[in-house]
Amino acid sequence: MKTAISIPDKLFIAADNYAKNLGVSRSHLYARAVAKFLEQQPTNHITQQLNDIYSTKHSKLNKALSTMQLNSMEKDEW
Repeated sequence: MKTAISIPDKLFIAADNYAKNLGVSRSHLYARAVAKFLEQQPTNHITQQLNDIYSTKHSKLNKALSTMQLNSMEKDEW
């Protein structure tokens, strides 16, 4: 996948020099950097978003609706 990004000149020059010193392409260096960044990010962002929502909203089940849902399910023998 090709993409275009804008970065400060000093960062570009530093990354370019670093890639040359490592003997890898800039694309390879940037891909490694993005992969490392993503590895370090929290993996619970969806849980955090749900926690944020339910910390301010009522999250109890409606008893009548819950009973109707349970009664509508087929009974299986285990």
